[in-house]
Amino acid sequence: MANQLVWEDRFNIGVDFIDNEHMKLFKIINKLFTFSENKNKSSWVCQEGIKYFKDHAIKHFAEEEAYMASISYKELETHTRLHKDFRLYILPAHEKELEQSKYSEDAINHFLGVCAGWLISHTLTEDRAIAGNEITKWPNLPPEEELAAVRQIILELIYDLFRLEAQVISEAYNGERFGHGIYYQLVYSTKKGEQQEIILVFEEKLLIDTVGKLMGSQPGKMDVMIMNAARFVAKQFVECIKEHFPSKDTYEIKSENLLSYEQFQKAFKRQVPKYSLLFNTGAGYFAYCAMTPHTVKKTNMNSIKTENAITEVKEYLTKTEEENNSGKKKLLIVDDSNTILQFMKKLLQKDYQVDIANSGVSAIRCITLERPDLILLDHDMPVCDGAQVLQMIRSETAFGDIPVMFLTGRADANTVSKIIPMKIEGYMLKTLKPADIKKTIDNYFIRQK
Repeated sequence: MANQLVWEDRFNIGVDFIDNEHMKLFKIINKLFTFSENKNKSSWVCQEGIKYFKDHAIKHFAEEEAYMASISYKELETHTRLHKDFRLYILPAHEKELEQSKYSEDAINHFLGVCAGWLISHTLTEDRAIAGNEITKWPNLPPEEELAAVRQIILELIYDLFRLEAQVISEAYNGERFGHGIYYQLVYSTKKGEQQEIILVFEEKLLIDTVGKLMGSQPGKMDVMIMNAARFVAKQFVECIKEHFPSKDTYEIKSENLLSYEQFQKAFKRQVPKYSLLFNTGAGYFAYCAMTPHTVKKTNMNSIKTENAITEVKEYLTKTEEENNSGKKKLLIVDDSNTILQFMKKLLQKDYQVDIANSGVSAIRCITLERPDLILLDHDMPVCDGAQVLQMIRSETAFGDIPVMFLTGRADANTVSKIIPMKIEGYMLKTLKPADIKKTIDNYFIRQK
């Protein structure tokens, strides 16, 4: 059965002619979904349907802008700019892709995913504001108040878009892995060359249960259609946040990328985030990371453009699925020494999914977000030592049974006598040769089988 955009009452903004036109656009997209699933379809049918959608959308934009002008809507300029972007850039680029591919199935699905994502996000954010939810701009807020404002905007957007009552888990998210993640990066720049990097992290099931649900997709499966729709929902999400601040007009989008977890971690090391917020939506975790304005170093990543989006999204989802289904055991390494953490990660990451933490508090957060199969815990950390961290782990019912192995630099009788009585799998000397460290971990999991 074809994907179908699901119309919900919350799409109604309370202006009859706008609501009726939105319903028509949804119906046109749904007919195109049906055409795209028909094996006997002709390119001419799809071509005419897409042309009809385009003409109807442009007519609707003009009528909506006229209405906003008639009520002296304060955000008319911003709203018109978004219409113009869709009309002059997004639609023509995808029309060109359709023509060059002779209306291939991939190109049609790309077009429909983009249009569906844009339509969903635009209707639930910008269009709803026409009915009275005006955007308040906050100039020159102190850092703490600005953080509070960003936090509140995100909570409201998550509710407006997905009807999810989210909770802030951390205002100092440090890039810990959670679930099967999708890492989406947007880079904005000014005419003076100053750049701002924003990364949105979605737990995969969150996108499936929200964007996928609105598109009527099959449950439990992340696909190219959902990913392309999610890209435009995410982009609109960031635009809505930026609209609250006067500086937003000076930044224009420069590149869009899908990152691996390793690339995401490198971005964190490269630049300390200005905001790094982690939310639990109830349907999955979500993180918003905005770096302070800086110069973004050139990378080998291919920025997503219309002409390469099909390939880039497909490859990304394929790699993500392979990683998710690799069957690799999950290790959490906890040590106050960054040198030890990086050495251990490099040594073990080929055969294991490795996460790292440099303190007891960070370790507890990592365990909460992503349950490991084994924790390698430094026994001699300052402030909160390994024994205290182990006690915290064992006190939590949800993960009290996770196996723990101590890392220690000492093997004297006094240290060993203290370690052995604890509920642990054993201990391992940091001074072992790399091959012996690897063999110790391998042998542990062999015994578990």
